Amino acid sequence: MTDLLRDSFKYRELIWALAMKELTVRYKRSVLGFLWALLNPALFMLVLTVVFSTVMPIAIPHYAVFLLSTLVPWTFFSQGATYAVESIVMNSDLIKKVAVPKVVFPVAAVVSNLINFALSLIPLLLIVLIMRHPFYWTWILLPISVIALSIFTLGFGLFFATANVYYRDVSHIVQILMNLWFYVTPIIYKVDAFPPKFRWIFRLNPILYVLNDFRMFVYYGQVPTALSILGSFVCAGGALVIGYWFFRKHQSEFVFYV
Repeated sequence: MTDLLRDSFKYRELIWALAMKELTVRYKRSVLGFLWALLNPALFMLVLTVVFSTVMPIAIPHYAVFLLSTLVPWTFFSQGATYAVESIVMNSDLIKKVAVPKVVFPVAAVVSNLINFALSLIPLLLIVLIMRHPFYWTWILLPISVIALSIFTLGFGLFFATANVYYRDVSHIVQILMNLWFYVTPIIYKVDAFPPKFRWIFRLNPILYVLNDFRMFVYYGQVPTALSILGSFVCAGGALVIGYWFFRKHQSEFVFYV
């Protein structure tokens, strides 16, 4: 893990350049450009709010805030992990020509989406103000959840980026996994909606702990318990350790498969 920190710091300028390149390519020839980072979560939130507030009513006060409080971090995780998974294959030309630690590419993918995430906090803030939902002081604690979520995203991305080098189907499988994972995670609903005897199943979902802390800060204005915060970092740290171990074990072979 010290190698990961050392390489990330040593090549921080390259990571930043790759992250900005990723964002530039993503919004190239786009009229709205970076505004899509604001519009995507806002439009998705609007659709889900209409569906679950009118068509299939859910009795949750200020449902748009409730939804967006976990939809925004979930979008960061989903997009960050997806781009990280494809980062090695997409940068195959650089990997063959430039002698740099290969870990910089997944890290840059997460950083680029972290910038997107920061921009997407703007519509969240606007929705809070428009709906006159309390703006709690606990917002200042959001970096705790952001750090845990970034670590988890990087670990997930490193593991599947390695697998994607050998089997290109992995990137497609990850996209399907993300779609399924979204609906089995309490984002559009509460865990309380299920009978107590089934709620233990949700505790097996590692992303739940990070998203729950985020919702506690934004929607409820409460500080999660120390056990909840510890759980989010344990899941995040476990994902990073497994992902980086798998990545480092096989990274020397990447040049032969990309």
